[in-house]
Amino acid sequence: MTNPNTNQASIVLVGSYLVALVMDVDRIPMKGETLLARNFREAYGGKGSDMAVQAARLGAPVDFVGCVGDDDFGRAFIKLMQDEGVNLDHLKSRDELATGAGFIIKDTSGHNIITIDIGANQLFSPADVDEAAEHMGADSVVLIQLEIPLETAMHGAKLGHACGSTVILNPAPAHDLRAQDLSSVDILTPNETEARVCLGFDPADPTPDVEIARRLLALGCRTVVMTLGERGSMIVTPDSVTEVPAYNIPNTVDSNGAGDSFNASLATGLLEGMPLTDAARFANAVAGLCCTRWDTVPSYHTRQEVEDFLKNYQA
Repeated sequence: MTNPNTNQASIVLVGSYLVALVMDVDRIPMKGETLLARNFREAYGGKGSDMAVQAARLGAPVDFVGCVGDDDFGRAFIKLMQDEGVNLDHLKSRDELATGAGFIIKDTSGHNIITIDIGANQLFSPADVDEAAEHMGADSVVLIQLEIPLETAMHGAKLGHACGSTVILNPAPAHDLRAQDLSSVDILTPNETEARVCLGFDPADPTPDVEIARRLLALGCRTVVMTLGERGSMIVTPDSVTEVPAYNIPNTVDSNGAGDSFNASLATGLLEGMPLTDAARFANAVAGLCCTRWDTVPSYHTRQEVEDFLKNYQA
């Protein structure tokens, strides 16, 4: 695969892919019960691939670094990335394990049960990340999430930092990070629940969000950008707290994938040289817009769609 981004600043996406296998039922089955379902569908999933698609649709050059299985699901992912213009020079296709997959059963009340096998993502090693160092430089953004081995994610942060890149770590799915050195992370981007889990707290702990963010800073990261759902986002540094309100967007139907959209948009804004507050404001808009469409990849808007919204927006 030829790299169109050599010597070009890019978003280096150190992340995951999982195929989502989804079906609908009237109610969640009981233990040992078989129910008839409907609307079986295969969808693209995984936080890494979601972020790659959203950033590419916003016009950012993206280098995807990760592992899939050498199977039909992995090949479908490769085609998706090629169609979206994402560089795959450092994607590994492995035959030891299948492409990661999630089985999702949704009922008519909006409840679901999900099982996930991360599959070939387990094979994604620090050495695989090292091979992508050529794309990491002072003008690039390294964007990482945690559907991959924690050791690989943290190595990606250290390598990106050593190469002078801006390093964004989205701690999702959330892990207790108190034993980790986050000094290589420029921006940590949890939502309210993830932020608490990262500190070993109960997800519903009542400690104020600002205090939670300050405790995360004590783990070594330079900035916390916490996403707050309908309230927008909040930027916390050792010296300041900045609230970035959400846009008022009607007709929202599905928040699935909004966090991935926010992270990709934040990285895109920073790659383009936006100040952090402006990048967060831009990300609030993009993530809000994705909630007006169903699912993840189909919900992600193009740069032109986002620009049209911002041009015509009235609070």
